[in-house]
Amino acid sequence: MNTPTKVSKSAALYERALRVLPGGVSRNTVLRDPHPAYADHGAGCWLTDIEGVKRLDFANNMASLIHGHADPDIVKAVTEQLGRGSAFTMATEVEVEYAELLCGRNPGFEKIRFVNSGTEALMVSLKASRAFTGRAKIAKVEGAYHGGYDYAEVSQAPNPETWGSVDHPKSVPLARGTPASALNDVVVLPYNDIERAIAILDEHADELACVLLDLMPHRVGLRPAEADFVAAIRDWTTRNGALLVLDEVITFRTEYSGLQSRYGITADLTAMGKMIGGGFPIGAVAGRTDVMDVLNPRSKKLLFPHSGTFSANPISITAGLVAMRKFDKAAVDRLNALAKRAMDGIENAIVETGAIACVTGGGAMFRVHMKVQPPRNFREAYLSAEENKKLNILLDHMFDEGFVLINTCTATLSTAMTEVEIDALIAAYKRGFEKLVAMG
Repeated sequence: MNTPTKVSKSAALYERALRVLPGGVSRNTVLRDPHPAYADHGAGCWLTDIEGVKRLDFANNMASLIHGHADPDIVKAVTEQLGRGSAFTMATEVEVEYAELLCGRNPGFEKIRFVNSGTEALMVSLKASRAFTGRAKIAKVEGAYHGGYDYAEVSQAPNPETWGSVDHPKSVPLARGTPASALNDVVVLPYNDIERAIAILDEHADELACVLLDLMPHRVGLRPAEADFVAAIRDWTTRNGALLVLDEVITFRTEYSGLQSRYGITADLTAMGKMIGGGFPIGAVAGRTDVMDVLNPRSKKLLFPHSGTFSANPISITAGLVAMRKFDKAAVDRLNALAKRAMDGIENAIVETGAIACVTGGGAMFRVHMKVQPPRNFREAYLSAEENKKLNILLDHMFDEGFVLINTCTATLSTAMTEVEIDALIAAYKRGFEKLVAMG
C-alpha cells in the first residue's frame, strides 16, 4: 500500500492562490515550477520560506532592498512614523528633507517630485517631456524595460519573428490590444549602435519629445552603455530640442550620484525608484528646474497637472531617507567592490570549468549569460531555446543550493553582505557550471 505524499505548505497555499489570483500570483516574477516559494521572513541578506528553508537573497526584491531585509535603522524609523500616522492630506517635513538629500547627490537634480513606483516615475517623465516640448513621440531602446505604461513598454519583448530590420526595429506591442496610436508614437533604437540610432532619430527630429535611455538595461543584457553611444544620444537631443530622460530606477544603486555620473552627462530628467524607498513603494522624477516646472501648480500656466494619493507618503519617504543616508559614498564603494569580487570569481569559474557562459553588469549587480561573449544589445542577448534550457538548469541549481536570484540569473547585492556570502555564491556557480559541462 502506497503512503500518500505529504503536500508541502507552499503547494497547498498555491492551490488556494489559484482560486483567487490569475495564475496564482500578483506578479509574474515570483513564479516557479511547480509553484512559487512563499516567504516567511527575512533578516539581513537571508530569506526564510514558509517551509523553514533559509537562503541567501541575491534578488533583494528585484533590486529594491539595498540594505537587505528588516534593516534595524529603517524598522525603527518607520515604526516611529507609523505611530504618528501613515499618510495625510498634508505635506510633511520629511518630504522636504528627503528631497534636499537626493537633490544634493546629483547636480542635475535641481527639482524633484515623489511618486509611488518606478513605472509611475517613467510615466511622469514621458508626460512631462511632452508637456515641455509640445511633441508627442518618444524614442527608446529595443528590449529595454521601463515599467507598465503603454508607450514605455513598446518593444520590451520582441522576438526574431516580430522585431524587424536592425536598421528600423519595429514598434512591437507587449500586451494584446495595445493601441496602434501608442505604437506609432514610439521610435525604437538599437542599443550601442550610434550610426543606426542617429539615422533613425534624424527621421523623427521634429517629432520627438525625448529619448528614454537606461544606461545598463537589465533585459537588454545588463551591459553598461558604451560611452560614445551615450555621448551621441546626449548631443543629438541637445541639438534637436528633445529631452534626454534617463531611467535610473535600478541603476541609481551603482554610483552615489547614479550611473549617469560615470558618463559625465547631465540628464534633463531622471526617473528613480526601487531602493530609494528603503523597502517601501516609491518613485521619483528629478531634473532641470524649467522642465520640472511643467508640474508646478503655482505657475501662470500649468502644463501638466499631477497628484497622487500616496505620493510622498511619510512611510516610504522616511524609509527612503534612512536608507539613502546609510548608502553613502563609502557604502557604495564597498558594495561595488564586493560585486567586482563576485564577477571576477564567476568569470574564473567559467574558465576553470570550460562552461559556455559570460558575465555582464556593473556597480552592485551583475548577470550571467549562457553565451561565449557578453551581448552588446537585445538581439545578441536574446536566448535561444537551448540557452534558455541551460539557464533554467543553472537557476534551479542555485536555488537548490540556497541562493535566490532574479530569474534572468541576475544578482543584486545588499550592504548586509560580506565576502563570505560572495565567495559562497561563486562556489555555487562553479558547481553549477560543472553540472552543465557534465551534461554536455
